[in-house]
This record gives sequence, structure tokens and C-alpha cells, in this order.
Amino acid sequence: MTTRTVLITGGNRGIGYAIAEEFVAQGHRVAVTSRSGSGGPDGALTVAGDVTDAASIDAAFTAVEAELGPVEVIVANAGITRDTLVLRMSEDDFTDVIDTNLTGAFRLVKRASKGMLKARFGRVIFISSVVGLYGGAGQVNYSASKAALVGMARSLTRELGARGLTANVVAPGFIETEMTAELPEAQQAEYRKAIPAGRFASAAEVAKVVAWIASDDAGYISGAVIPVDGGLGMGH
Repeated sequence: MTTRTVLITGGNRGIGYAIAEEFVAQGHRVAVTSRSGSGGPDGALTVAGDVTDAASIDAAFTAVEAELGPVEVIVANAGITRDTLVLRMSEDDFTDVIDTNLTGAFRLVKRASKGMLKARFGRVIFISSVVGLYGGAGQVNYSASKAALVGMARSLTRELGARGLTANVVAPGFIETEMTAELPEAQQAEYRKAIPAGRFASAAEVAKVVAWIASDDAGYISGAVIPVDGGLGMGH
């Protein structure tokens, strides 16, 4: 295993936190961003970073590069939801989600790509969602932002693939989080019925897939969408 410098946005909680923990456990140099600049797992450098602000992302990279060296792996994980039915969805509900989930990923890639191209190595990993290609009522904004990451990854693959960069999408389904734990048991049971595996995934299961995609073993995989959804999306 080659030790890499890894930067994960939104790594202070949920899936991002689990991803950071997995990279730390594998011995990588790990940094996470959070808006507050705190909250990452033990063994990771936590820096302030807001994906809606290019200057903030630049400052986060500068801090990580000074402490850990050039960033070789980026995981675009930071995201928000503004769920509501389309007839009630405001333009701000739509554009805020797009700006964070999609344009935020673009800002991250743009800042990282210069160093990756110089090194002729890079791993770009977008955290999407089964909803991106499966769809979800009340999630026109969120599903659009997550679907668009597929086009971004595939365009990056065609543009930069010959320079040692890969770009892939990991699309989780229902994950055991504080949010799902607060759902009524009857609602949780309905969701599980739709999942062939019959259960929610742990965040650690997503993290292990992300870490593998970043590894040397996955160097010939690019432009792929890798579902971690227990069969819910069935290849969508």
C-alpha cells in the first residue's frame, strides 16, 4: 500500500467521518474540512473549509499542504438537503443545494487538480447517492446535484485520465446515521422492505469502498458509479 495524503470535505460527522477513520486506520495522512474547523476523528488534521467559498477551499488546501504535503486523494463528501415537493421548492432551495453539492465539488476538484497533474497522480472520489439515479420524491434539487456528479466524474476521466488521475462516484443507499435512527420504526421498516439486502448499511461499509477506490489496486477504474445500497438501485 502506498501512503497518500487524503482530504475529505465534511469529514466531521456521518459518512465523511467514517471515511476519514478508515483512511487513518490504513495509515494514510488524512485531513478533513468542516465549517467550524473542528470535529474530525482522532489521527486526522481538521481544517476550516466551506465548499461554497472558493477562497475558503484554497485556504484549507494551503493549510493541509503545509502540514501533510501535496493532496493526492480528494473525497467530495460535503452536502446538504432542502427536501420539499417541487411546487413548494423555492429557487433558493434549489440553488443552495446545487451550490454546495455540485459546485462545491467543482471548487474542490479545481483546487486539487493542479497539484495532481504536476504529480501525475490523483484520486477524485465523489460521494453521490442512490437518489441521484433512482430519484426521490421531494428531492428534485438533491437528486439533480447527485446525478450531475456522474457527468463530472466521466468528463474528468476523459480530460485528465491520461495524466494519472481517476475520478469515480460512490453512491450510498440508506445508511445507519443519527438521522435514520430518529425515523419512526414503521417508516424504517418500509424502507428496509425496498432494499433487497433487508437492512441499512453502516457508514464503515461505505468508507471501505471509498478507501479501496483510492488505492493502487483500483488504478484502472475511472468514470465508474459504485453503488453501496444493498441492491436498492439495481444498477441505476
